[in-house]
Amino acid sequence: MFCDLHTHSTFSDGTFSPTEIVLKAKEIGLDAVALCDHNTVAGLDEFVSAGKKYGVTTVSGIEFSTEYNSKQLHIVGLFIKKENYSDITEIMAESQKLKEESNKLLVKNLAKDGYILDYDEIKNSTVDGFVNRANIAAALMQKGYVSSVKEAFQTLLMSKFGYYVPPKRPSSLYIIEKLKGFGSISVLAHPFLNMNEDELREFLPKAKACGLNATEAYYSLFDNGETELAEKICDEYGLLKSGGSDFHGATKPDISLGVGKGNLAIPTEIYNNLANCYHNFRL
Repeated sequence: MFCDLHTHSTFSDGTFSPTEIVLKAKEIGLDAVALCDHNTVAGLDEFVSAGKKYGVTTVSGIEFSTEYNSKQLHIVGLFIKKENYSDITEIMAESQKLKEESNKLLVKNLAKDGYILDYDEIKNSTVDGFVNRANIAAALMQKGYVSSVKEAFQTLLMSKFGYYVPPKRPSSLYIIEKLKGFGSISVLAHPFLNMNEDELREFLPKAKACGLNATEAYYSLFDNGETELAEKICDEYGLLKSGGSDFHGATKPDISLGVGKGNLAIPTEIYNNLANCYHNFRL
């Protein structure tokens, strides 16, 4: 009786289509699975349709790239309603424009040092024309400049190397407020990847006041200590717990759907608690 509430498809930087994620979830026996592509809802119609076709409980989601105190934070929205798809697309339009400019500058900067990539070719290889750094990392690997996507992110694509200039992102608190207005569930994704405990404790009261519902306490890259600390902090601040593998398919080959690096096991109770919160919004 397990679930996975954080996955990515070909509509952002994953390598499984939304339908393939549903089929894999059915194969391994997940009770519920969420699709949370980066800054887009473009894959959700296919995802929901596949869930109905194959008898899998699907959760429509999105993972927003946001900013708080000059730090990038990811906010996951769960139970996104179709009626809000156009609103979300409009909110992200300016961010996508800034991201596109950042991507083009990254490719241009890499070329100055001999890392030659064709940006149009990368863009045309994506399902919807939205390019992420993972797509650029894959292109670097295909050209033989790096041995893996992971190496690209740990070297050339880190901002400290000077090639990547991060785009301005929407405020974390603004996105949380918007999700509350949509009647959806907002979740702080993988907190310890982006902040330490003190920073997290400084952020949560403000985030909760804006409508934050949950924090990911269960995540593929958390060790036992981080999981226990995340659970404790959720309880202290009166937040629900969420979690997911952050499955990307071949983009992150060491992370599998549902089980992460092999020892992730998110009880279906976690999904049920979040679903109950969502339904209470609608009463």
